[in-house]
Amino acid sequence: MKLTILGGGGFRVPLVYGALLTDRAEGRVTEVVLHDLDDSRLYAVARVLEEQASGVADAPRVTATTDLDEALRGADFVFSAIRVGGLAGRANDERVALAEGVLGQETVGAGGIAYGLRTVPVAVDIARRVARLAPDAWVINFTNPAGLVTEAMSRHLGDRVIGICDSPVGLGRRIARVLGANPNEAWIDYVGLNHLGWVRGLRIAGRDELPRLLADPGLLGSFEEGKLFGADWLRSLGAIPNEYLHYYYFNREAVRAYQQAEQTRGAFLRDQQARFYAEARRADVSALDAWDRTRAEREATYMAEARETAGAGERDADDLSGGYEKVALALMRAIARDERTTLILNVRNQGTLSVLDPDAVIEVPCLVDANGAHPVAVDPLPGHATGLVCAVKAVEREVLAAAESGSRATAVKAFALHPLVDSVNVARRLVEGYTQVHPGLAYLE
Repeated sequence: MKLTILGGGGFRVPLVYGALLTDRAEGRVTEVVLHDLDDSRLYAVARVLEEQASGVADAPRVTATTDLDEALRGADFVFSAIRVGGLAGRANDERVALAEGVLGQETVGAGGIAYGLRTVPVAVDIARRVARLAPDAWVINFTNPAGLVTEAMSRHLGDRVIGICDSPVGLGRRIARVLGANPNEAWIDYVGLNHLGWVRGLRIAGRDELPRLLADPGLLGSFEEGKLFGADWLRSLGAIPNEYLHYYYFNREAVRAYQQAEQTRGAFLRDQQARFYAEARRADVSALDAWDRTRAEREATYMAEARETAGAGERDADDLSGGYEKVALALMRAIARDERTTLILNVRNQGTLSVLDPDAVIEVPCLVDANGAHPVAVDPLPGHATGLVCAVKAVEREVLAAAESGSRATAVKAFALHPLVDSVNVARRLVEGYTQVHPGLAYLE
């Protein structure tokens, strides 16, 4: 089975390959094709993978190419993990937004819109090529903003593109552990959009244990989201939000923390990864050791500004092991081998949430089998959550419209309508600022 990884020079690719090395079942991946526009990054990552595979019998064969069509031909699965504009682009997204006093996080608010505007045209081109060159392939989208990009690709690939994120899975596992349950035996009632969802129940042996958690301040304060949001606010909501909702519920504090930080997250990762790629290309250095060291630092500093704002302290050791590669491979195995499972995924709504149309991509539990991912019916969201979901989905639709039409006015509308951008004039200045620093937005007129 052939797996093509777009963004194959990306830092997290060794997580995927490492997980593939442990898969010995029939029908496993035997060939991995890495595609990237930067051949020096491809070389560095290929060195890491070569060291990972050392001594592993029948390790999947790895090839690398900068030719997209070559990478896609004959693929059974395509993992799309591109970053248009690189980490320098992310750092610019943050800087332009913070100069206007609004959030620049890469998937939330102004930063997420800017990232979406330059990513959607590239993702759409990829989707069209997949439809032409590998029409039977399944595309698993890692690229952020994951829900928005998955929806853009679904207009050309239908249900053969599925978006993934490890945030809901990590949240459900943390809640289950706190309750003393096996996370693999718990049903997580989660619903929303990517980076905008809530756990409303967690059933163990048919019993919803979330009320027990919400009633216990000690338990609530013992895991990441409890520390981020505070026990009182979680009890008021009657649910546990995805960690990214901290940027909505504590927006002023988050913006202030970003403004006061020595470096934004994007700038930190830009500099950190530049050091890694330079080191990993050196013949006298173990590329795998360099990657391990860099990854540990990256994971430990994840969402550092939000945790500092909330006084949440260091991340728990159990939260430093990543997870998105496990979600992706579980999804791929379920489809390829008809190993039926349940995963929280980004898929077309198909009537699951009545307040959104059938083609809107949402993030919900899905039953997965050889025919793909099928969203599970969920109860309606409460009013406050419905309002936020509808508002953000409306923004995503304006981003898609702007990317399709090239309309600068529509791009301004997308920024102005976002709940975290509080002024049409700010929206206009954001579009002006972003078009100046991102060549990839030159299409906006």
